[in-house]
Amino acid sequence: MDKQIKRNKICFGLGTIGRDALYSLVSMYLLVHLTDVVGFSDGGLGVIGVMLTLFGMFDAIIDPFVGAIVDNTKTRWGKFKPWIFIGMIGTGILTVLMFHNFEMSETAHIIFLGVTYLLFSIFFSLNDIAYWSLMPAISKDQTVREGVGAVARICANVGMFSMVLIYLNVPGFFGGMSARNAYFIFAIIVAVIMWLFQSITLFGVKEDRLYLEKTEHTGLKDLFRALVGNDQLLVTAVSMALFMIGYCTTTGFGTYYFKYAYKNEDMYMVFAAVLAVAQLTALSVFPLFRKKFSRKQLYTGSMIAVTVSYVIFFLSFEFLPLVVLAGLGLFFAQAFIQLLMLLFLADAVEYGEWKLGKRNEAASFAVQPFINQFGGAASKGIISFTLIISGINMIANAAGADPARAEEIINATPDQAIWIMKISMMILPLICILVGFFLYIKKFKIDEKMYAEIISDLEKRNSSEVSEMT
Repeated sequence: MDKQIKRNKICFGLGTIGRDALYSLVSMYLLVHLTDVVGFSDGGLGVIGVMLTLFGMFDAIIDPFVGAIVDNTKTRWGKFKPWIFIGMIGTGILTVLMFHNFEMSETAHIIFLGVTYLLFSIFFSLNDIAYWSLMPAISKDQTVREGVGAVARICANVGMFSMVLIYLNVPGFFGGMSARNAYFIFAIIVAVIMWLFQSITLFGVKEDRLYLEKTEHTGLKDLFRALVGNDQLLVTAVSMALFMIGYCTTTGFGTYYFKYAYKNEDMYMVFAAVLAVAQLTALSVFPLFRKKFSRKQLYTGSMIAVTVSYVIFFLSFEFLPLVVLAGLGLFFAQAFIQLLMLLFLADAVEYGEWKLGKRNEAASFAVQPFINQFGGAASKGIISFTLIISGINMIANAAGADPARAEEIINATPDQAIWIMKISMMILPLICILVGFFLYIKKFKIDEKMYAEIISDLEKRNSSEVSEMT
């Protein structure tokens, strides 16, 4: 393997460890922090749920315009790395502010949270769009991309599951300190770790700078054509968005499920460790499966596994062996799906250039944070209102107000509340994921043969343009 390709693969992947650890802290645990540590009322949580959903969707809408800004950037450091740097600094600072320990009223806290969350979403989009836009700039070879993408997803899952395993233990790491102060310091540590790992990508990855010479200015008309005119990008975007709504909703309920349904919050860390092994194993063996099966076959097989796993999970009645079995199947398959969708998105960049005559990596990869933001925003709304409707938020408030009886209060959670949570955690996500899959089967057409033809046509076109210039 070429040394630079190997270096790119490692340095690009390592950048996701701190980044995904920080993003997981916000996407998976911000609501948990607000309900179980800060202790918002039902009314306050309802306002927060609406606010985070609307702000997340607003940010998702402006992501393509952010992508256009990245596409129009020309610097000595390329067009991606400056925005990776700006985005990582902003998200780190804003994460710390969202987990602050400042004394303020609930109303003031909600307003402060709204401002910081909206700014966080924008800065994360800058980082996310620029970061993933590096991948097609590293290589057009599908095999190389699959390798780079696999390493990146492995590292991303290391970051995410590290957060899952550590989060609940944070107060114990700072003995004698209040939970709010402990999580404030922890957020600072996570931000610094994110900056360190992102720096590896900034200094270690070397992309093909020839794209700067060929890149034209991306105006609003070009942006519209890049997004709307690229039918394969649209199909991928909608399918991925539906998948992420389901995925974020399920993972967002994880802590609540083990605390209020399984009645043992500590078991969540053990369960998460098992799932981490499942996902990392899936990403490690993906190249072996890829040699024997097409992407479509892998996607279809993964969806069957996801469906069966969700049904087992829902009907497990908190019997641990069945919960573990469902979790293993679900997260093994989801690892395949997440990687495949990232590769579909990368292939759609070449398809857009082939169909529309112009290459817009960043505008196209603006779909990635759009998907993450939209999925995360929708899931936060679902989780917030499920906690209110089911009465679990009030149970959390009661347990927080009376620590001596907290275990007794939690163990008395009504069955109706648990079933409401399980429907939102498992049934709704499965419906979203299946709708996205059927859309892919019906509309996505870039297979290995078509992609090879696209690359061949682009190479001929570029050679012809060079000949005309000379």
